[in-house]
Amino acid sequence: MFILWRHILRVHIGPFLFSVVLMMGIFLLQFLMKYLDQLTGKGLSPAVIAELITLNLAWMLVLAVPMGVLVATLMAFGGLASTNQITAMRASGVSLYRMIAPVIAASIIICLLLISFNNDVLPDANHRTKVLTNDISHKKPTLTLVPGMFIQLLQGHSILVRKTFEHTNDLEGVTILDYSQPMMASTITAHRGTISFSTDYRKLIMDLSDGEIHQVNNQFKSQYRIIRFQKHRIVMEAEGFNFQRSSVTDISRGDREMNVQMMSHNVDSIRTLIANTDRHLIEMTGKRQEEILDVRKHIEPSVIYSTPLEGIKADPSQQAAVRSDLFLISIYERAVRSYLVEIYKKFSIPFACIVFVFIGAPLGIMSRRGTFGMSASLSLGFFVFYWACLKGGENLADRGYFDPWIGMWIANIVLGVIGLYLTVRTARENPTIDWSRFARLVPKSWRSDSPSPEES
Repeated sequence: MFILWRHILRVHIGPFLFSVVLMMGIFLLQFLMKYLDQLTGKGLSPAVIAELITLNLAWMLVLAVPMGVLVATLMAFGGLASTNQITAMRASGVSLYRMIAPVIAASIIICLLLISFNNDVLPDANHRTKVLTNDISHKKPTLTLVPGMFIQLLQGHSILVRKTFEHTNDLEGVTILDYSQPMMASTITAHRGTISFSTDYRKLIMDLSDGEIHQVNNQFKSQYRIIRFQKHRIVMEAEGFNFQRSSVTDISRGDREMNVQMMSHNVDSIRTLIANTDRHLIEMTGKRQEEILDVRKHIEPSVIYSTPLEGIKADPSQQAAVRSDLFLISIYERAVRSYLVEIYKKFSIPFACIVFVFIGAPLGIMSRRGTFGMSASLSLGFFVFYWACLKGGENLADRGYFDPWIGMWIANIVLGVIGLYLTVRTARENPTIDWSRFARLVPKSWRSDSPSPEES
């Protein structure tokens, strides 16, 4: 038994390590294509850029490991089937369940290690990435401005610059759309300018020169005004840029920068706030908690202040307080859902390593091909389906359509059922995929003269 386990695991190790490294390389290439143009030419040292890339390797590893398990399982069992080793083991009385037992054991170990990584390493890596990004932004505020593109990161403002400079905060060709005032729309243009922050990094300051201000009244379109200036200063709130102090202890953590213990503590605290607000509503309206819950389920938070509250009759002086409490509860519940989604995600993604074994082993035996191309193609299809279910479940859970655990585990449940079915069917029948059926669907002009797998 030990010899069999060692042989099966040995044929998995190589493909697993290769596929993990390859997937991380693909994710890294995608990251560089997306962000490298924003990092280079900004006066940043190679060490800073290398540190930022290294910190982002954490989330890449979380996604690459389950994909590597699937590719390795497909390649290993496909290779064993193509060399008739599966047939020989069956003839010796070894069932498919005994063949995949060592792989299941290894996937459980990988799952536990990945859970620990998700809980202990990934949150700190995400937080350090946020801190480093803020430090870079403090040093080079032009980093967030992409020449030739409108940036809508400031509340009520869109900024377009034609050119930035590597070693200074100077700008050329500045256009600012100011729609912070509902009654007045303003467009500010300037040939040159500089960008900086206030000492507390709460204000974004733009000193413009040689430009114009175009203002139009949104209610009376005929009222149009043009102001020409030589020097003009604009002071805007900088929250949209997330510019905060660079101290790690001062920067608050988001849900993806917390471990399970931190998020569970926050969930308990928020649920206490919800319970206190519910009691306040009961005291004001005289309704039972079930009736308050029913009202909360049938009213959208976005229209709480504009629709009648059916089923709740409070004094006119208390109507505003009732609506305020209902709105606060909706905000609290949204935060709870967000935390729970992240908690379940830390477990559901690693558990996919186990699920993918039940997918990969039977498919590898059925295809009887141990090539990387075939394994990567099948793996990509299942992984895209898994990722689509995961992201869709996350979005629906965040919006309250699903319970958080359903949103995060639906992909594992669906693929787990498919994998168990394929495993049981393969163990009983030892089916193979008839590639000649697919070949007959291809036009003759597209076919090559090379023999099919069955002929070779």
